[in-house]
Amino acid sequence: MEKSIRTLIVDDEPYSRDELKHLLSAFPSIKIVGEADSGEAAVMKAIQFQPDVVFLDVEMPKMNGMKVAEALLEFKKSPLVVFATAYPQFAAEAFRYEAIDYLLKPYDEEQLQETIQRIEKIIFAQKETEPVKSTGKLAVETEGEIFYIEPKDILYIVREENMTKLITRETEYETKVALKDLEARLLPHGFFRIHKSFLVNLDYVVRLTPWFNGAFQLEITGRKELLPVSRNYIKGLRARLEI
Repeated sequence: MEKSIRTLIVDDEPYSRDELKHLLSAFPSIKIVGEADSGEAAVMKAIQFQPDVVFLDVEMPKMNGMKVAEALLEFKKSPLVVFATAYPQFAAEAFRYEAIDYLLKPYDEEQLQETIQRIEKIIFAQKETEPVKSTGKLAVETEGEIFYIEPKDILYIVREENMTKLITRETEYETKVALKDLEARLLPHGFFRIHKSFLVNLDYVVRLTPWFNGAFQLEITGRKELLPVSRNYIKGLRARLEI
């Protein structure tokens, strides 16, 4: 088990980032994998580095910390969020986005230590219980029957209301299994989340087309429908697709 916690620091003020980096350097478990100076950059860096925890400022131009936290909740494996800010008035709102702590500047080192201990307890417990990934077929139970599907035959998966639909080259299957659970099983087989409701097999991606507000539409081999790609996922998707 990896005894380090991948950490992303987000603050539009360089001095504040440097101060927090210095304080976090006192904790051997903390491994800083990246920094971001804006909300937009924070989401992109989170996609790129897959941090375990994000230390997040609230007041930033354009996309503030609350919007970033909201975007992070859509990730297949959402990082823990610790708000680190000079503004106490946003504390109540912060916990709506499942923040595990709210630190005020200037930082209290004793409080920071308590925060790190809480993070360690959560992250190390998660890593100890992570399942061994299977390399076999995907078992899908539908209408009392169990179908065993080769991951390579699945084009994409979509969540519609309370059902999850698997679209294969030959047919379609419906199951009540949550999209995030299927994602965890299929991640080693070349699948990628493009939207909170869509998971695609990257082997079948043909074309990306700009849509609106930074979003894209994606074309899949052999299908007429175009799939939505949220702007939060587009950079990570291109990084996976392109040489």
